[in-house]
Amino acid sequence: MYKRFCLAIAFMAALLPPIAAASELTVFAAASMREAMERIASDFESETGMRVVFSFAGTGTLARQVEAGAPVDLFISADSDWMDYVVENGGVEPASVRQIASNKLVLAGPKDSPVLGLNAAEIAGFLDGQRLAMADPDTVPAGRYGKAALEDLGLWQSVSGQLAPMENVRVALASVARGDTPLGLVYRTDAQIEPNVAILATFPDSSHPEIRYLAAVTEVSSNPAADPFLEFLTGPDAQEILQSLGFVTDKVE
Repeated sequence: MYKRFCLAIAFMAALLPPIAAASELTVFAAASMREAMERIASDFESETGMRVVFSFAGTGTLARQVEAGAPVDLFISADSDWMDYVVENGGVEPASVRQIASNKLVLAGPKDSPVLGLNAAEIAGFLDGQRLAMADPDTVPAGRYGKAALEDLGLWQSVSGQLAPMENVRVALASVARGDTPLGLVYRTDAQIEPNVAILATFPDSSHPEIRYLAAVTEVSSNPAADPFLEFLTGPDAQEILQSLGFVTDKVE
């Protein structure tokens, strides 16, 4: 009887669905993609039943964790440099890398502020001795794009001494929304979701490298849902969500 009991338990166990890692999908994503990713994940879960769990932070911070082998299934970067970094260091599957969206750079200020010209005199007058909030140009994609744009327009020298570098673009946005800084250099999509700020100026696309959001499956992932979610990100439903939140998707390859 004991033998039959053990066989019955083994048979029942074999019928149970797999658990643990395959019960949810873990994604590291750039902070600027929070709202879009949460909405996309909700649609994906409705279609597949797979729960998606996110960690949002600055791309550089996440890239280093992916490189170190963090237990994550997908990595979504806000620029190609950090994605190249994790590819070169064995963090993601090179063949899986694909672009999912682009963005624009803007200057954001308090709600109801006047439109601002992209010239040293107007920016200095608006700052009035205070600081310009932006993501850290040394480590964060939004900061690198911002520095490139300011240099291209001949504005870097005039503002570099008044910068307030932040750990990611959302922290810079929050600084403006709270009134801690009068002006922030952020992505258009960030400014659009914050009711306490307004877009005062938009940088020309030609003033900085193309803003590329890239996604890839990590080398450590064994989750069967990783590839389907990656495909979902470039599908019509996800692309419609991205467009509705201000992301540029017409350049997706």
